[in-house]
Amino acid sequence: MSKVSYPLKLPASVKEAAARLAREDGVSLNQWIAVAIAQKIGVVETAADFLKRRGGTTQPSDMLAYLDRAKLESPPAGDGI
Repeated sequence: MSKVSYPLKLPASVKEAAARLAREDGVSLNQWIAVAIAQKIGVVETAADFLKRRGGTTQPSDMLAYLDRAKLESPPAGDGI
């Protein structure tokens, strides 16, 4: 496995929390961050694959029939644009 360096700037509070969690896990901060990033990649790629399979060949225009049947009502207070 090849490795590359990447200068990472974190807010102090995030770095402190990550360092604390790394100590609790008994690993270096670098290793803890690498694992955290790998986990996030897995989650995002899994979700993207799931949504692609679930959507199949659906196109945005396929939703128009459902949207046309939707009630025309104002959004709840505080939920508007």
